[in-house]
Amino acid sequence: MDKIDIKILSQLLNNCRKADRQIGKSVGISGAAVKSRIKKMIDNRIIEEFTLKIEPSVLGYSVLYFVVSGKDLKNILEQIRLIGEPFFVVPCVGDITVCSIVVREDPNKKMELAKNLMKDVRVLSIFEAQNPGIRSDLTKTDLEIIDILLKDPRIKIDQIAKSTNLSTKTVARSLDKLQNDEAIQFTLVYNPMKMTGYIPFAILVGVASNVKKTLIKLEKEFSESFLQKPFVNMNQIVLFFYSNDIFRLDELTQMVHKIEGVESVDLFIPKKITFPQKWVKDSIELSKRSKKLHLSYQIHS
Repeated sequence: MDKIDIKILSQLLNNCRKADRQIGKSVGISGAAVKSRIKKMIDNRIIEEFTLKIEPSVLGYSVLYFVVSGKDLKNILEQIRLIGEPFFVVPCVGDITVCSIVVREDPNKKMELAKNLMKDVRVLSIFEAQNPGIRSDLTKTDLEIIDILLKDPRIKIDQIAKSTNLSTKTVARSLDKLQNDEAIQFTLVYNPMKMTGYIPFAILVGVASNVKKTLIKLEKEFSESFLQKPFVNMNQIVLFFYSNDIFRLDELTQMVHKIEGVESVDLFIPKKITFPQKWVKDSIELSKRSKKLHLSYQIHS
């Protein structure tokens, strides 16, 4: 990989429906060259799949995050599935696994259940994810289109219209709405082990007071090194970086720690990333049978 590949990958992580020509304009090459580089990254398994990342609260779920230590990932996942459906699973260097599950029941009760069930696994942290101030208002038409997009988020408008028997105008309007919805991200799954020449990593930042103010400072200082947009959860910020060597990785981590408002930093180097979609598909099927035309949930604040 080279720097242009990284820039293309970064833009696709933030919006995989972005046109090749648009990406090319921002990185200084033609749209055809962008298309060729994307194909090469797919062929080399750097890009594993394009996907939708939907905030579970949109479909009425709460989310619990786990940071666990242990070598037996299969056993870890078996125990986690006793509590809820996996939302994402990221095994990291050092036998650390960062994962989350979706639950419909009281998340506090689920956390207590997790602590009792996961006695064979060293649980480093469990917390409920909360995204203050984000709302989403999906219609049954949106859900029908999402169902198609789950298979291929980059599918053309006319193909969606053909599959759903909706007009291209209706599909285009829905897609525009979905791409501007803070709770829905058109993204991709990449393979960190295949990113020759670069090391992707994440830093979990604990914030002392004002999260928004601290995020602005972090973005101002480090946006050039971001692999994708930061994720905010209550008093925590997850920063997604890339580095071309281990020493720069360490340097960036130390620099983040020095930013005013940052209370703690935890470094994670992913080995694999997965976004199980079973819970989304089950929710869409359930919602399709509902008599309501809209599904409006407010993400916890």
